[in-house]
Amino acid sequence: MASGKKALVATVMAASVAGSPAMLPKAALADDYSDLLDVLRAKGSLTKHEYDTLLAKHVRHSAPAQTERASSGGRGGSGSGRTAAAGTRHRMVAHAGHGAGGDEYEPGIKFDPGAEDSGMRAESAAERAEASARSAEEAAKSLKGNDVVRVAKYVPGKGLTFMAGPININLSGFVNGFYTYNSPAGGQAVAGGVSTGSSGFDSSAVRNGLLPAGFVLKLSTVQRGMDISAVLGMYPGIDNAKNGAFNANTGGSPVGLGTAGIDLRQVYVTFGNKNIGTFKVGRDLALFGSDAILNDATLLSVGASGNNAAPGNTSLGRIGVGYVYADWIPQISYASPTIHGFQGTVGIFQPLDEFNFAGGDLSASSEHHSSPMVQGKVTYDFKVGEVQTRIWASFLIQHQQGLQSTLLNTDSRKGAMAEAGDIGTKVTYGPLEGVAYYYRGSGLGTTGLFFDGVGQNGRKRASEGYYVQGAYHVTKRLKLVGSYGVSNLYQAPGENSPTLVRRNQSEVGAVFYKLTDWLNLVGEYTHTSSAAHGPYKESDNTAAGGVILLF
Repeated sequence: MASGKKALVATVMAASVAGSPAMLPKAALADDYSDLLDVLRAKGSLTKHEYDTLLAKHVRHSAPAQTERASSGGRGGSGSGRTAAAGTRHRMVAHAGHGAGGDEYEPGIKFDPGAEDSGMRAESAAERAEASARSAEEAAKSLKGNDVVRVAKYVPGKGLTFMAGPININLSGFVNGFYTYNSPAGGQAVAGGVSTGSSGFDSSAVRNGLLPAGFVLKLSTVQRGMDISAVLGMYPGIDNAKNGAFNANTGGSPVGLGTAGIDLRQVYVTFGNKNIGTFKVGRDLALFGSDAILNDATLLSVGASGNNAAPGNTSLGRIGVGYVYADWIPQISYASPTIHGFQGTVGIFQPLDEFNFAGGDLSASSEHHSSPMVQGKVTYDFKVGEVQTRIWASFLIQHQQGLQSTLLNTDSRKGAMAEAGDIGTKVTYGPLEGVAYYYRGSGLGTTGLFFDGVGQNGRKRASEGYYVQGAYHVTKRLKLVGSYGVSNLYQAPGENSPTLVRRNQSEVGAVFYKLTDWLNLVGEYTHTSSAAHGPYKESDNTAAGGVILLF
């Protein structure tokens, strides 16, 4: 087949060279040869390159003959010659345009139609322009089809967005790592405290900060007038994981052959629009305390280091030293449309157990829930002159049933209604930023939701806390941050627990430098202390330096 094809091509090429008026029958039309090439191309006997090369040679050799025939053949000959030549050139343009979506040229070879006279150049240019316009129109139509993948303009920190027909696919995330040196300042252990002061040993770690790594995939589209999305967020750490009550957030295991923890904390769907609001079903950050952690500068650094000798997926940041962790909780929630800067959100959430975080039978626990947790939040965004402000407030209610402790009979059916509320604000003015936040709860506990919220006697403990934070952008890349926060836990009526934590507090100073749109350098110092209701207290100092990349 290959040798036969070569012979056929050679024959046709020879015919092209010999295709002068002296050797072709005078009755033949100029387009007969190109018709033959079309037949051979359709049958697969010629490649696109061979077809284009032969057709180009034919145009070059036949152009003088067509011109001579046109000048001597009278009115009829002139029309016939121009029509044939134009038809050949039109076929060349058409096939050249067709190649964009079909066969490609052979490697290293480009199509060159050769020299043309001025008349041919003008006509050929016009035909090419017309073909190019048609091609552009077809391309514009094809971009609107469902089988085309496009890429949205990249905005640093907002991830990569691909548009596959009617579906937007967004991939965003972050990766961080810090060298953290923790030095205990001494003291005696405080039950439920967050300081490492009583550990007695300095510790070094290469670890995550308050954030682990994160990779978030979001699919979104519009169907029947509704904005619909599905989100999956994976948050792996860099240190070895260790199974425990807090899963991937449990203290780690710095032992050989370990593996990092994978925290699939985010999986949910949303549907709605700007007129009716948005419904959310799945697992995501809860409402109460969410703005407190999202506006906390230590979210991008380390803060209180927690168990630095055996680090888990995250540090503490300001968790337990200024606010109670909002947590990622299964939920069915509804967010209203934003009206004049106001938005309200309310939902039912998976109820969580009362948990004896302090240990030593100091707190009651529970495992029974006949009703869901309820949370709600209101935000108000506004601007006065150059001052941008957000104010938020949220609440939480959950009925704890079947409380158990060494003082409570397992069938006593003792219960408690846990309640909490908070309020906060963030103000931005030019290079300055300020955050102020306060919360108070009954049965809420401290550090985590319902950690040590109920005493051993089944009575609720009150708790409150706050933090203040200031930031100054020295330049567009350099930012200085300072913050102070406190979390207090009070004893229940009739309780006397001198070892139970009364107060956790910390002071944080940090420097952030934006090296590139993705990469941020961070240096930080944190002093953390814990005090019990009795004489016990402890404190520690932490220095951290590292990077966080956000894309």
